[in-house]
Amino acid sequence: MKTRPNYLMRSLMFVPAHDERLMSSAVHSEADVLLLDVEDSVQPIENKQIAREKIIEYVTQEKFNNRLIFPRVNSRESGQLFQDLTQLTIPGIHGFMCPKSYTGQDVFFIDKLLDTIEYEKGIPAGTFKLIPLIETAAAVLNAQDICQASKRVIAIAFGCEDFVTDLEGVHDDAGQSIFIPRAMIALAARANNVIPIDTVHIKVHDLEDLERNLKIAKNLGFEGMLVLSPKELPLVHQYFSPSPREVEDAREMLRMAEEAQKEGKTVAVKHDKFIGPPMVIAAKKILEKNRLISKKIQ
Repeated sequence: MKTRPNYLMRSLMFVPAHDERLMSSAVHSEADVLLLDVEDSVQPIENKQIAREKIIEYVTQEKFNNRLIFPRVNSRESGQLFQDLTQLTIPGIHGFMCPKSYTGQDVFFIDKLLDTIEYEKGIPAGTFKLIPLIETAAAVLNAQDICQASKRVIAIAFGCEDFVTDLEGVHDDAGQSIFIPRAMIALAARANNVIPIDTVHIKVHDLEDLERNLKIAKNLGFEGMLVLSPKELPLVHQYFSPSPREVEDAREMLRMAEEAQKEGKTVAVKHDKFIGPPMVIAAKKILEKNRLISKKIQ
């Protein structure tokens, strides 16, 4: 079983890396993770080298302080992946988002490439982490395999639009066509101590619909969401951050559990509710999330 990743990933925002205006705007973004895109949003193909050079420029100049940087590289079949990884394995890059991860073999392939690159560059093994993007029917069914394919995998993220296209289904307003895959992805991630990241919300101007989806995502166990627009960030952070009341209750639970332990009791009682081991574990996770958020704000 993997150790639980210690990363703050409430929001992961896509930024087309060849676009100077959007890269400059991202410098001031409140997103926890910047997904500097070298893949789908970077067209024509000539712009991909421009995107790599922009990422190197911004990262080496330390313009993205206090943010996690995960470029979305091109797929294994694209012919661009080797250039992406050899050029972007630099200090300041924390890892890579891997699109078109159909099976664990796709992730294993990138893992081994990174092993070689890290060795050749004298970088400690395992430095660069991976976030596979689950965006096909095969990938949903293989989510468990993908989570287990490499120790570098710290999160998996759902790409619903590509998934629905591959399914030949319809992305209905109620989200029925993506409810089961969302649940399967969250389950696979949690079963392997990997962070589950929910799909983008494509109606970027409909914040009411965003909030409806955030409620579903939180109920399913997701820890963060892929983001297309900065206007979505306040709501996304609200739903994936502990409230002051939750933090206060978590501290009280741990205090009472410690007192019960000192008194030789197996459980504590608060407001006629038993505080057992599962609630203690949940309280510790809330306080750790709050610690990471406080650290980012400083």
